[in-house]
Amino acid sequence: MKNVARMTLENGMVIGEDIYSYQNELLYPKDTVVTEKVIARLARHSIICVAIKEDIDYATTHFEKVRLSSEFKYFEFTYNDCMPIYSQLMTDFVEKRTPVRMSKLMDLYVKITSCARSGEQLLDFLYNMLPREDAMTHAHCLNSALIAGVFGTWWRLSKEDIFLLIQCGFFYDIGKLELPQELLWKPGKLTDLDFAKLKTHTMLGFNLLKDQNLNEHVIKATLMHHERCDGSGYPSRLQSDQIDIFAKYIAVIDAYEAMTSARTYRQSLNPFQVIENFEQEGYVKFDEAILRPLLYRIASTQLDFNVRLSNDEEAQIKEINKAALARPLLQKEDGGLIDLAKQPDLKIVAIY
Repeated sequence: MKNVARMTLENGMVIGEDIYSYQNELLYPKDTVVTEKVIARLARHSIICVAIKEDIDYATTHFEKVRLSSEFKYFEFTYNDCMPIYSQLMTDFVEKRTPVRMSKLMDLYVKITSCARSGEQLLDFLYNMLPREDAMTHAHCLNSALIAGVFGTWWRLSKEDIFLLIQCGFFYDIGKLELPQELLWKPGKLTDLDFAKLKTHTMLGFNLLKDQNLNEHVIKATLMHHERCDGSGYPSRLQSDQIDIFAKYIAVIDAYEAMTSARTYRQSLNPFQVIENFEQEGYVKFDEAILRPLLYRIASTQLDFNVRLSNDEEAQIKEINKAALARPLLQKEDGGLIDLAKQPDLKIVAIY
């Protein structure tokens, strides 16, 4: 809500709080729509200022409230201001082989991340970003670098390793810039030929970076971020102990960013949908020592939020189930409990 001078009230505005006269008489209850008659009566009672509802007051879910906040709008402005600079730096490197100064990338990183008060808020902001279709590949890498700073902190990496992980985020998918956009963001299932071509981006990226003055972990993360601990990944079907540790970190970040970013063919997944996707096979494909504490941290950030379930019931998240992180213990308004671990047919579809 915002306080508005009576003189600036307009027809159609909605009153946000009950308005009382100086004799404590209720003049208008909240949710009253402003009309000329309302304004005239307020003037007769010498009411100077009125609380008026804003768009954010009509938001229902947590992420709608974030999207309508003034903090997010500032973040969005800053992000969109930085994106063309990042895109040009990476495009010039791929097309002209113009070296990218890491200091320039880190300046962009600091400028964007300084708009968020915490790692949790930064993730919320990124969740609400809607990149242009012609910038989705660049946005994917920029977002991954921003996420790397948050996750690196949660993984309790050293400052030096967090800095290195952020560098990996900036570069690891650079090979995709040599592939057609219509292939990268094709809706629906890729054909075998499409997928075979898409998989070449790891080697394309490696060839772009191998002779650059970059830390070897950045180059290995570019080559290995689609390797999986069970040997099912590409390009070399490496086993867990053969995969660079930073490639393991980036593999998780890459999957998380993809699930939490809107696409032309689907909405962003909410945190518990992301966790559920990871839990289905993630502990086999990703390094469990990296993935499990991260998923627990993500789940824990949702404590005390209200949720809507797939049966339209609403409840509050009261306890995280360590054995099934996507299925917390909930409490209904009447005090009744819902243990999602015992009700596999129910899913969290919205968070408030």
